[in-house]
Amino acid sequence: MRIEEITDEVAERLKISQAEGDQPQLQGNEASENPSSQDSQMAPATAAMFPELSPGRAMTSKKTVDEVVADLKSTPFFMTELEENDETEALKALAYEGTPAEVAAEFKDRGNECFRSRRWADAREFYAKGVLVLAAEERKRATGRQKLQVAENGEGKGESQQDDVATQRAVLESLYVNRAACHLELGNYRSCWLDCAAALRLNDRNVKAYYRSAKAFLAVGRVEEADEACARGLAIDEHNNALRAVARDIIQKSEEVTAKRRKEAERLARNKQRETLLRTALKARGIRTRATAKPPEMEDARVKLVPDPDDPRSALCFPVLLLYPAHLRSDLVKAFAETEALADHLAYVLPTEWDAAGEYASPAHVECYMETRGGGLVKVGKKAPLLKTLSSADVEVVDELVRFFVLPKAKAAGWVREFKEKKAVEKGGG
Repeated sequence: MRIEEITDEVAERLKISQAEGDQPQLQGNEASENPSSQDSQMAPATAAMFPELSPGRAMTSKKTVDEVVADLKSTPFFMTELEENDETEALKALAYEGTPAEVAAEFKDRGNECFRSRRWADAREFYAKGVLVLAAEERKRATGRQKLQVAENGEGKGESQQDDVATQRAVLESLYVNRAACHLELGNYRSCWLDCAAALRLNDRNVKAYYRSAKAFLAVGRVEEADEACARGLAIDEHNNALRAVARDIIQKSEEVTAKRRKEAERLARNKQRETLLRTALKARGIRTRATAKPPEMEDARVKLVPDPDDPRSALCFPVLLLYPAHLRSDLVKAFAETEALADHLAYVLPTEWDAAGEYASPAHVECYMETRGGGLVKVGKKAPLLKTLSSADVEVVDELVRFFVLPKAKAAGWVREFKEKKAVEKGGG
């Protein structure tokens, strides 16, 4: 039989009902002489026709529907969502018989069986269930709730409870380390070293935790962290063969990383030297250059010294863009040597496939221009070497790309006029 405590609200309702029942009934003539008194007598009589509210219903009679629903959801039976807190973890533990330490140890044993069968994911889940049970107990101790229970139970029971705490922490430490082993096998390296860190907070002399941390750090190339974890483990057990093997792997990986870094440093130094040589070569030839905020993507096409980029005596080579503004077409010449002329490349570029009218039949049928730094145009001789064009005219190489406008002779004059008018409008608007 279950005895429920009656709340103050329910008790007050019972008193009111009893007082109304003890009132003497009014005489008929009094009732007729005093109608208001008669109406007041009818109210309790009407209420008596309906059953009294149950204690639970009486407690919620003054609450809104939302408040009642919220109260129900806070009751385990009606919960639709479980929060990660001590109470929900305790409810999970109640599904199994035994103390939290016994329940967690059972999960650990089942996880070990899966691990021996190389079922890493299943083993991880069992270890995780055990961790949830004992982590809830750790949170209770952190909030001081179990200290209060020790004080209430007395000194003798408190000592027994302290033994239980030691047992729980030993099992929890083992669960963390075992789950870390699963993460290591599954390639979840960050989860691995986090579980190892949790185990080391419980016992900073756990060699397995240091070993698995070192393996996880090494797997992602974090050699310094791996070396530190391995060194701490060997400081505890210098004869541990597994840690010694990891130490050898760390040394080998460290040598590889050092060699890789050395090569990268050499590559950067070499590139920097080549850039210096290239700038010196451009300056010595009087070629002006400029870079914009959004350079075009040209893959491997760039200004360089050939055949040897490390030899200042090498010739300059430029990527050149041939623009056909009358037909909105273009061609890219990736390697245009400073000693070569436009005619050398136009000879194999022309005629183009899209020139149905035959306006670009040969280099003799076209005129070529470059834009000057001031926004004007300069006519380029098709037989002049590129170096002469870039060094003598008031032009510049923008974003390491030389641009030539190629037009049919019949349309060149009209296009030049339109170009200058457009530039004049732009300058006037600015």
